[in-house]
Amino acid sequence: MCDPVLITGMGVVSAAGSGLHESLQSMAAGERHAGPLTLFESPVQLPVFEVRGLPPRQSPDRMRTMELLELALAEALAMAKLSPGSGLRIGTALGTTVACQLNDLNFYSTWRETHSAPLDSVDGYLRGNLAEAVAEKLGSDGPHLVVVNACSSGTDAIGAALSWLNAGLCDIAITGGADELNRIPLAGFKALGVAGDQPCAPFDANRKGLNLGEGAGVLILETASSAARRGIQSKLRVCGYGSSSDAYHLTAPHPAGEGLTRAIHAALQQAGIQPSEIAFVNAHGTSTPDNDLVEGRALLKLFGPDIKVLSTKGYTGHTLGAAGGIEAVFTAAGLSKGWIPGSAGFQTLDEAIGLVPTLGKTEISGRYALSTSLAFGGNNAALVLGMEESS
Repeated sequence: MCDPVLITGMGVVSAAGSGLHESLQSMAAGERHAGPLTLFESPVQLPVFEVRGLPPRQSPDRMRTMELLELALAEALAMAKLSPGSGLRIGTALGTTVACQLNDLNFYSTWRETHSAPLDSVDGYLRGNLAEAVAEKLGSDGPHLVVVNACSSGTDAIGAALSWLNAGLCDIAITGGADELNRIPLAGFKALGVAGDQPCAPFDANRKGLNLGEGAGVLILETASSAARRGIQSKLRVCGYGSSSDAYHLTAPHPAGEGLTRAIHAALQQAGIQPSEIAFVNAHGTSTPDNDLVEGRALLKLFGPDIKVLSTKGYTGHTLGAAGGIEAVFTAAGLSKGWIPGSAGFQTLDEAIGLVPTLGKTEISGRYALSTSLAFGGNNAALVLGMEESS
């Protein structure tokens, strides 16, 4: 049985849609919104998954990541019926990559050329701590943490929040991840040779590489006793989290998926369940040659050929530090709704993997699902979500 840590609120924004309802509608219809880059000028022209229609920035030096986070946060708070000044012990753990760095190239180039530059970028960076901004907004004095652990950041943040709740450090935790499209990772992934020039196709034999995306996914986690005091009910749970490091290569996963396997086993053990109880896996599934080969083989070995697997990155792109949060929201929604979308982009079986992901909207049954994240540095993270049986 999993620990009584409930999911009382969820919010999400990505190229798939603004809000959970819109996102699920577009994914159910198999819609994909990859397109050319319009947010900024770049010599790197590749398909990306931009969030369209974002409200204008409140301030020119305000990070886009913060705007994305606030959209997802508002939806999650409304679902959880949680408002500022509640007096509850609220912790905040959020993952990111772009928002952790001074990413204004104009600042860098001006400083290099003149040894002086306006400090607007520095001011924006200092005001860009996601967890502190949320804590200040809600007037909470619980623990707060920003996790910067490459592409597993969002999942690792959820793991941290779960540990706080289990340890009694807070009653409620706001967690997930947020990231914006940015010149630096776009150029970096292009230089690494893993960015595709076509819409991504996770686990497909002809996959050409990942597409970057942006967005935010937020979960409101709450102890069962806190939810009961507030009169809030939820059947969704966070049941287990596991992490590990391959210690194999700076950017490539261990060929046998050893670290990923350890992380999944740890999450299953904390949840107190067996692999056979997993109804589906929302895989990391980046559409890169190495990730999909290693991850697909590991999932088949752990769960067998009948396991239902998808990658929602076919609808969102790879949102880096936000990915774990966004994918946790979609995984929880799959359990709640009883269906998952098709794994967008897949057409041809890769015989070296042997995995066929979902080909269309697929009904699922079962109480547990798994979401996985693999990251540079050999980081691996796995999250088991569950749903209470109807009485």
